[in-house]
Amino acid sequence: MPSSFEIRPARQSDGAFLGDMVVEAANWRSGGARPRHQVLTSPEHSRYVSGWMRPGDAGYVALDPHGEPIGAAWYRMLPRSDPGFGYIGTGVPELIIGVRPIWRAHGVGRALLQRLCDHARAQGYARLSLSVERGNFAVTLYRSEGFAVTQSGFGRDTMVKRLR
Repeated sequence: MPSSFEIRPARQSDGAFLGDMVVEAANWRSGGARPRHQVLTSPEHSRYVSGWMRPGDAGYVALDPHGEPIGAAWYRMLPRSDPGFGYIGTGVPELIIGVRPIWRAHGVGRALLQRLCDHARAQGYARLSLSVERGNFAVTLYRSEGFAVTQSGFGRDTMVKRLR
């Protein structure tokens, strides 16, 4: 049974792990496992990690008691010309979060989300956005942390949290 974890700021060297977390996020549905290379070579997913860490990128990584990464939450500023699933406008970072399955429902995602929102607020951002597929149990977490659906798309919703 997973127990304690710690959180540290994401580093340049975390790029490969963030890729793993994009794969976890894309494969949230049980039995819906798309191969890692398939997820990460698709532009709609690779934009969240390629070239990590760029100016404006920020994030946090959760570690288990042995120092192994178990989850991450980060944001990027994506341009209007290459928007992410949760793009709502220039100057609004888009958040991505992923947690290893065995660590889900143990507070890791919530702790990462809170730390990232606090950081974004401290950086002067007014809002954070994210995209979530309909049916994903993480919606409950996002709502409880103040995110609200602002746009509904094909099978997914864009959620936004006001930071100030």
